[in-house]
Amino acid sequence: MCQPGPLEDTLELERGRRLFAGDCRFVHAAAEAGQLPPAGLPEVAFAGRSNVGKSSLVNALTGRRSLARTSNTPGRTQALIFFDLAGRLGLVDLPGYGYAKVSRTKAAAWTALTRDYLAGRATLRRLCLLVDARHGLKASDEELMELLDRAAVVYQVVLTKIDKLSPPGRARAVGDIEAGIARRAAAHPAVIATSARAGDGVPRLRAELAALAEDPNP
Repeated sequence: MCQPGPLEDTLELERGRRLFAGDCRFVHAAAEAGQLPPAGLPEVAFAGRSNVGKSSLVNALTGRRSLARTSNTPGRTQALIFFDLAGRLGLVDLPGYGYAKVSRTKAAAWTALTRDYLAGRATLRRLCLLVDARHGLKASDEELMELLDRAAVVYQVVLTKIDKLSPPGRARAVGDIEAGIARRAAAHPAVIATSARAGDGVPRLRAELAALAEDPNP
């Protein structure tokens, strides 16, 4: 496959910048399966362990400080949060999993809701699986990847907080993830390392997601 040249790469980054500079608004919150909105726009979902930085990354992608609420308290996102990006792409912030300080009953309900969404959403084009660059893949991440492989939902690992690592540490983190997903059936091969605070990788991720809005049936 031909790799994009400098001009194509520049155009892709600009398309991503322009899309994510557009109007982005909250449209819906679903706390149970019966509350999921009708499928419409192509969608990209963001999932990851509690406190991995999902909301911070969504804010960084859209250039807004408080589009998605951020908190140091794990488990703050307690529903599927839907956003409309410029009428062209839906963004979905999923509840964090892992060590959220909630009851087992509530955690089980969040898990069931997420499973229902992932398994039955025809417009879901990709799931961005956020992983803290300092800690790598955990058992709960592996469980989600197993679910996505079975459901044939394409997912892309996005490392967060990459600014917390040295350059050699960053390279190791990316290499470890690439090795961990090499044989995964539904895993996108490109791992993107990001920092919501420093902006690392954000333009590239915008470009990747904008391509899904351009081609709703990749």
